[in-house]
Amino acid sequence: MGFVPALLRAWGRLWLAVTCPLPRGFMPITIPFVSANPLSAILPWLAAALLSSVTLVLCLYEGAKAHGIAGNRLFLGTLPFDDPAVNDEFSSAFSDLRRSAPEGAAVDRALSVGLSRLLTPRLAFATGSTWIDRNAQGIANTRGFDTTSLALKGLLYEDDPHETLLSAGIGWGLPGVGSRRLGAHSSIEPGIFFGKGFGDLPHSLSWLRSFAISGALGFEHPTGRGPGSDVIHWGAALQFSTFYLTDRFTGGPPKEEPLFQWVPLIELSADTPTRGNTSATAGVGIAYVGRTCQIAAEVVVPLNREAALNAGVIVSLLLFLDDLIPSVFGKPLLWE
Repeated sequence: MGFVPALLRAWGRLWLAVTCPLPRGFMPITIPFVSANPLSAILPWLAAALLSSVTLVLCLYEGAKAHGIAGNRLFLGTLPFDDPAVNDEFSSAFSDLRRSAPEGAAVDRALSVGLSRLLTPRLAFATGSTWIDRNAQGIANTRGFDTTSLALKGLLYEDDPHETLLSAGIGWGLPGVGSRRLGAHSSIEPGIFFGKGFGDLPHSLSWLRSFAISGALGFEHPTGRGPGSDVIHWGAALQFSTFYLTDRFTGGPPKEEPLFQWVPLIELSADTPTRGNTSATAGVGIAYVGRTCQIAAEVVVPLNREAALNAGVIVSLLLFLDDLIPSVFGKPLLWE
């Protein structure tokens, strides 16, 4: 068994048994995995134990600053699409979905990783890719990377009193990198990302203050030998901040960052090609935001057969690098 597939499986086990500090009364949820190969079973669990210990330390670490904050509102790093924050961040996500593939019905287990680095306080450079292990009945597994991308994203507008963030970016899918059987192709994709919280509503609507919406809209144009259809990627999320249910929220300017909170969320995500059918999913999940990391888990339900064949799961970890390694990520690369 290769190291990357083993690590992918270990990561899935780890985040299906979330190990960051849970409030008293909550219990981690675990899902057993079975392997006929004793070595392949032991190594992933050893990797999971190591990753679990690291995660526990990171979530307890007291750093200086978090990300995606506008006034009293913290906008989550959403799972199926990008969020409006511009920051120093390492992201990772594990997903397990059964979907239609050229080989027929297949189970895709995927590990996505990404790195974002501030060039200026309002402009970041990012790169990312996804390792996929595709298991289709009756044929050998297909393993490899899908499209590897480079991107720039800039914060265009920030309004703390009205809890608003607006960003724009452009991504470039690298040619000749990744497996074409898994959908890797070169492309150019501009996009916009937004977040709006309702904490500024008047007292008569105070019951809505905990809610926020965020979303993304991107237009992917394949280049080179990529697919022959442009694709519109869009997504929206409804978030519920438990910070507003505590005495830390005073209704005025924030006295502290809205960290150490649980945020339930509902997400919709869709891909609409100019030639072909839209694939769409809905997700229901919950996230916990600590000082230096965010962990999240979500059940994904396909809204049509183009998206997936059965419900699946996504779990993710975001690390706020400028808090974890301030000597390296403590300031933008170009200027402050």
